[in-house]
Amino acid sequence: MVPVQLAKRVVGYRPQGKQSYEDTLRTLSEASVETHFEAFKDIAWDSPELAVDLDDERWILPDADPLGRHPWYRSLPRERRIEVGRHRMAAIVKTGSQFEQLLLVGGTQFLAGLRNGNPEFRYFMHELTEETHHIQMFQEFTNRVCPEVRGAPGWLVKGIPRIGRLGERFPALFFAIVLAGEEPIDHVQKDILRAGGHHPLLDRIMQVHIAEEARHIGFAHAFLEEHAAELPLVRRWVLGVLAPLVMRLGADAIMVPSKTDRAAMGIPEDVVRDVWGDNAEAAKFRRDLFADVRMLFDGIGLRGWSTRWAWRALGVDGRPARYRAEPASAAA
Repeated sequence: MVPVQLAKRVVGYRPQGKQSYEDTLRTLSEASVETHFEAFKDIAWDSPELAVDLDDERWILPDADPLGRHPWYRSLPRERRIEVGRHRMAAIVKTGSQFEQLLLVGGTQFLAGLRNGNPEFRYFMHELTEETHHIQMFQEFTNRVCPEVRGAPGWLVKGIPRIGRLGERFPALFFAIVLAGEEPIDHVQKDILRAGGHHPLLDRIMQVHIAEEARHIGFAHAFLEEHAAELPLVRRWVLGVLAPLVMRLGADAIMVPSKTDRAAMGIPEDVVRDVWGDNAEAAKFRRDLFADVRMLFDGIGLRGWSTRWAWRALGVDGRPARYRAEPASAAA
């Protein structure tokens, strides 16, 4: 189950030896059959090793989380650090579940518009099947760890039906939105596991999610590589301008707790500004989330002089990745 490696390329040119789009879809489909996970079969929810103790010190946030390394959080009593850490992780997981539901709404509309025989149908149907299991495991985690959590901000939850229509009306923009939700959570989960992990139940969920999300992110990249060149000129420009906007909105929805969750955790507003505001550390963190997306949009010719301003204005510009899933430490 190796992630699809997508090299940068000029629009319309496919390097010699690179898999064709049809071969990529076949590889992804076969991998989905050979290696996949089920929420209530492959996670031992009731095993002692994964048991949820609400007073477990392993809920304390690691330094890999920007809130976890802030002086305000570190100064809290042990009980409060556990409580805030548990709510913080549940908020990210719950928001991930809500993004997956958006993908289902838009994904079914995307599939409804495909012609018979299109190999995209088979692979993406595999992906939607996997997403239903992700939603199940994310929700089960939320129910056990912090059922009072809110998750995504209200504008996103209310907007899911409208945003989902893009799956049929503007699929390229829809798959950019998919990346805006998938790339940040994939990035953060990998950082946490590289740093030694968190609570074992969360670690197991992240392992499952990362393994399957590699295919999902790979397909979104491949779809945009294949179809961006087919778009009319105006739609290409619109996609190039709106892509950084949806990346910024997606990152903020996942990384920044909603106002309701911030109040429940008792995070002061000055701490919110320190951790997720416009300071240098927060800006670098946002840029690091989308190095792969910048590589993709450079490759399809949609991050040029007419659209680059939007990436800069929205704080998601920077050096593109040299290869898929390049760690920020390697980039540095």
